[in-house]
Amino acid sequence: MKYTIPTVLLCLWFSIAFAQNNQQEKGPGTCSTYTIEGNKVTFGCEGGAGVQLSLLSKSVVKVWYEPSGRFSRSNESFAVINEQLEEMGQLHVEEQAQAFEIFTDFLRIRVNKAPFQLQIFDKYQKLLLSDYGEKGFVQRGEQLSSYKSLRSDEQFFGLGEKAGPLNRRGRVYKMWNSDKPCYSTTEDPLYKSIPFFISNYNYGIFFDNTYKTVFDFGKTSDDYYSFSAPGGEMLYYFMFGRDYKEIIGSYTQLTGKPIMPPKWAFGFSQSRGLLTREDLSLEIAKGYRDRNIPCDIIYQDIGWTQHLQDFEWRKGNYEDPKRMLIALAEDGFKVIVSQDPVISQANVKQWREADSLQFFALDARTGNSYDMPWPWGGNAGVVDFTKPAVADWWGRYQQKPLNDGVKGFWTDMGEPAWSNEDAPDRLFMQHHLGMHDEIHNVYGLSWDKVVKEQFEKHNPNQRIFQMTRAAYAGLQRYTFGWSGDAGNGYDVNTGWNQLANQIPLSLSAGMGLIPFWSCDISGYCGDIEDYEALAPLYTRWIQFGVFNPLSRAHHEGNNAVEPWLFGPEAEKSARKAIELKYQLFPYIYTYGREAYDTGLPLMRAMLLEYSDDEEAVAAEHQFLFGKELLVAPVVKKGALTKEVYLPDGEWIDFADKKTHYQGSRRITYNAPLDVVPVFVKKGSIIPMMPIMQYIHQNPVYPVHLEVFPAANNQQATFVLYEDDGENNDYQQNIYCKTIFSCLTKEEGYEFTVAKREEQGYAPEGKRNLLIKLYLQEKPKKVLVNAAKVNSTKADKLLSAVDQEFDKSSWSWDAAKGICYVKVHDRGEEQKVQILK
Repeated sequence: MKYTIPTVLLCLWFSIAFAQNNQQEKGPGTCSTYTIEGNKVTFGCEGGAGVQLSLLSKSVVKVWYEPSGRFSRSNESFAVINEQLEEMGQLHVEEQAQAFEIFTDFLRIRVNKAPFQLQIFDKYQKLLLSDYGEKGFVQRGEQLSSYKSLRSDEQFFGLGEKAGPLNRRGRVYKMWNSDKPCYSTTEDPLYKSIPFFISNYNYGIFFDNTYKTVFDFGKTSDDYYSFSAPGGEMLYYFMFGRDYKEIIGSYTQLTGKPIMPPKWAFGFSQSRGLLTREDLSLEIAKGYRDRNIPCDIIYQDIGWTQHLQDFEWRKGNYEDPKRMLIALAEDGFKVIVSQDPVISQANVKQWREADSLQFFALDARTGNSYDMPWPWGGNAGVVDFTKPAVADWWGRYQQKPLNDGVKGFWTDMGEPAWSNEDAPDRLFMQHHLGMHDEIHNVYGLSWDKVVKEQFEKHNPNQRIFQMTRAAYAGLQRYTFGWSGDAGNGYDVNTGWNQLANQIPLSLSAGMGLIPFWSCDISGYCGDIEDYEALAPLYTRWIQFGVFNPLSRAHHEGNNAVEPWLFGPEAEKSARKAIELKYQLFPYIYTYGREAYDTGLPLMRAMLLEYSDDEEAVAAEHQFLFGKELLVAPVVKKGALTKEVYLPDGEWIDFADKKTHYQGSRRITYNAPLDVVPVFVKKGSIIPMMPIMQYIHQNPVYPVHLEVFPAANNQQATFVLYEDDGENNDYQQNIYCKTIFSCLTKEEGYEFTVAKREEQGYAPEGKRNLLIKLYLQEKPKKVLVNAAKVNSTKADKLLSAVDQEFDKSSWSWDAAKGICYVKVHDRGEEQKVQILK
């Protein structure tokens, strides 16, 4: 009987699986000896096994179980770049009859000897993490697992960009980067693998293993949870934190800070699957400008190239691409083009070049370049980005469109596509750094690393724009993320559940260190046959999408999703939402810097700020945008109201600036189709800018300071961050900051503009500050630096806000309840008194 290769492989895999299931479980057994080297202690266990604990800081412990006792890796970590988190000095171990103990300022680490069991307590002796009996480390064949005791009230969050509810308790998740078009609201795995999660018991774990890891958060048992891998090392990092933010901060220290996008990336962008023509690009750009709908970026999808992936403009589609790019740039548009990580065999010259240089992943069965089926362009070679020599070669190719005037890339299909779990033949791919079962999840990461480093090599001190679909932990050092092919492909009008799913998915992505994130506004999947019917869903999707740090309208094929195609009401609602995003740019950009400094996302799950509020933790279809704004998009078909949970404090309707709500309760908010519910916390200052057609169309503009005063004897503050926005000087801390504060007193309000902190950067040109205090009564008088200021009509003040710099003025708008104060921003301290 003749067997095909796939049949033989399946039989082999079934045999291996059966054998592994019948293999005896092994663990460390008794661990009775130890050795210390600096901040590491290695425990000697039965059969030559070893467990090594490394104290990276007072709150971070690296845990490594090695059955052989030899602590070496086939590859250094792809994710962790820094283990020197804190100077810990020489480790001290206290040996007792039954256990070893290690103490830090925050932790008590207990290692029970017989059998081995790791337990970690906080300094108050509260148990944070415990191995489940003797199953802290279990080996069965090549399979390595770790079982941890599970408390009845324990909850888990994280794993990056995963579908389903934010709380992972009771579910199983797998890490295997997968191309999942039109994925469901519970489908797993998806495009990215970020094996980092957080427990409500004040700890996080990063399982640093690139194989197909599995996380079982209590689905199998109520007594334990587990994480496991079919190969590689049983190596994880334990991170204690007093709150979720501290845990994310430790993970950021380990895996690196997220790069900041260029300032224009925070604008709106337009794309389409067949947006691959010069005439169409210019037509769309004109459509935005003619209708005064702000937009910064136009994407070109995969078909822009002559071949995959030669980086040559497709003949017939582009008459004069350089001229096109110049024309678009003159009108404020930047162009982003796609990359695929393959060379099509139809691209004969480049394929032969890469094949001769052995730049493709090889087929382990033949030693030849692996013959990869690809969704378009025919069979291809998979570029091996783990091979060092590939980088410069790829960098020279990708520089060609950049030299023409392209501003960046979106790296698509980097799973690589068509290598999901249902394609086991891909496991025969051999990369420079290992077989595909080890490299698969880091393939996209390795590609993004090359793209970013080569961009910076050829374009010194320019800030890269790169947005990616497939990645592993550590992606934030190189790229930004988007959530891939959402939407209902069978009936585009029924994609409401997919829209709703994007909210918890985006919040989980943010907690996995993807602070600069986007979805495909409109849902990507499905043919649009009735634009009027899709208009409500499109409107609600765009209202959510403008609060993505990166906002992109995109759909498959030639399905156009420009706002004006959905009718006048949808166009009006879309313009209103997009304009709000542009007005909020100073606020958004400031939080972009905070993301770089701390790893905290702009879109924040409620639990990040209100972890002690059970209702806030459960409110996963709303989010905080920064700390001051709460956004609750409407994501239910036909809904004209939204149930919103307002946490502790007093919240103000950001639309009318007047309606106040007491927190710690649910409200039903009226949300007709042109309204997205947004609330601002009382005691906040929100910096904004005038509406522009693209980011910094006017590079010097008045900064609008929306002030919602705090209660008596309390203060509202905001620290405005500014930098060049185009270069990488921010990484050298070249920037400026200005602290604004407003103290509420019995006699009125004292608004202070602190002296600007200039670290090698200052805003260009003259500008005013427009202070807008939302008050119930007209002030009696206004003083600026103790000098009385004359009042004027509001329309006169506002018309002169970007022209008149020699004197201050103020006005009262009774209908809106706004006290306007205009002062010249000189970079020096100024005090503004608004007296009742």
